[in-house]
Amino acid sequence: MAHFSPAAPPTPDYVGSRPPTYAPEPTALPAADPEELGELVPDTVLEGARYGACTLRAVSLRGDSARYRGEARRDALLVARFGAGEQALVLVAMATGARAVPGAHRAAAEACRWIGQAVGRSHERLVEDLRADRRGDLKSGLNRLTDRTLGKLRAGSGEPTASLRCLLLPADPDCRTRVFFGAGEGGLFRLRDGEWRSLEPAVPAVPAAPGEGTPDGDRLTMDLGIPVPPSPYEPAEPPQTPFRFRAVIARPGDVLMMCTSGLADPLHGEASLRAFLGRRWSRPAAPGLAGFLADTQTRVKGYADDRTAAAVWEA
Repeated sequence: MAHFSPAAPPTPDYVGSRPPTYAPEPTALPAADPEELGELVPDTVLEGARYGACTLRAVSLRGDSARYRGEARRDALLVARFGAGEQALVLVAMATGARAVPGAHRAAAEACRWIGQAVGRSHERLVEDLRADRRGDLKSGLNRLTDRTLGKLRAGSGEPTASLRCLLLPADPDCRTRVFFGAGEGGLFRLRDGEWRSLEPAVPAVPAAPGEGTPDGDRLTMDLGIPVPPSPYEPAEPPQTPFRFRAVIARPGDVLMMCTSGLADPLHGEASLRAFLGRRWSRPAAPGLAGFLADTQTRVKGYADDRTAAAVWEA
């Protein structure tokens, strides 16, 4: 006689005491220009992979408010592998275009593309630093790349036009260091033994100048071999959005999640969402893409922004 494990309970449409205002499925499409069809942004993007000790799931989906109003998704997602075998490096980049800024979705996509190009050119050195746990060098180099990427976006308007959050995952199964970096709001969480903990790095009140030390002893000296770009891409003043960096040593059974504010805010604000995702994602195996999508789009009243998230299950 065959034995079957019980199926996971279905994902609820929402959690919390009351249903959200908007419908649970897309309603209106963004307006399209027949000459600019390449500018259209799909409602939802899914990605997944498994390298080394990591199983990755990533999603970016349009928020309920944008679905109702026929607005484009302002969040962008890039997942890319550079190199091969145990020398490979996986980058997850996500960005959110500033609200009410024309072309916000383009700014987010450009931020992901530019940081992807910079990391891709430097991936061999980055893998070496990850394996050697050279956190000061990583922090310095990634700070420089982030400043240059966001500086390009500011060059046109003079104001920040997108936030940017990134995760580096080495394919080497013996390297358990995971690195988060970026600038702007969002969340970094770890699920361990059924409990969520925020790992979002604190932002210093005054950023350290190049070459100076930081309170945790990191050295800010590394260049990653990237040529210095010409003005106006090199900001003359300190960056308007402080740099964020966190290196995490993963343990088997951990789930590390990076997300934009669209998911970070309800996770902070609604205990029932934390409890639900904690139960769903504490299982040994990562969910499939469809299950991950269903989980991440579980709605909470009062939170209707785009949601972009990447979660890593550790073997």
